[in-house]
Amino acid sequence: MNMRLPDSNELQEPAPPRPGPTSLADLFFSVTILALQGFGGVLAVIQRELVERKRWLTNEEFVEDWAVAQVMPGPNAVNLCMMIGARHFGLAGALTAVAGMITFPLLLVLLLAALHAQYAHHPAVAGALRGMAAVSAGLIAATAARLAVALFKSPVPLAWGVAIAAASFVLLAWVRVPLAAVLFALGGLGCVLAWRGLRS
Repeated sequence: MNMRLPDSNELQEPAPPRPGPTSLADLFFSVTILALQGFGGVLAVIQRELVERKRWLTNEEFVEDWAVAQVMPGPNAVNLCMMIGARHFGLAGALTAVAGMITFPLLLVLLLAALHAQYAHHPAVAGALRGMAAVSAGLIAATAARLAVALFKSPVPLAWGVAIAAASFVLLAWVRVPLAAVLFALGGLGCVLAWRGLRS
């Protein structure tokens, strides 16, 4: 009687299921909580929540999806959440994610706008807003440092990745080149280098 030994693929245990939103309600409230934390920019919050806490994305997946979200028209955070919703629940997920990103934040912004119109000239309010801006800048810088780790796993050579990131910063922050031009020029260069790296 011939006995067949199992091959290595059959011996491997199936990969555990990836975490993700369990329902449309879970998606809606998770995205809403992200949006309500995003004072001065949601990038730092969304990376921490989706990658480190919920683990819906790996750091590398987040960088790739965020790059796509930046190229698409519209707010980056809304684009990213819409992509995640569509990935798990199709069109209903995409619409739910958009609703979660804008519903409660819109109501809160309208309330804050009404209060700001009355108290904008108060020294305490002006000082608080300046302090929040400084914290937001620090959060974004810390997120950039964490995302930079993904450069080591990119198909783009590390030296090229660092050079493209530095050139993007210089062109946008100091030279004031329009964002669309930087995206098409340096983003196109990055795509070509990644394509060559994947082929080799």
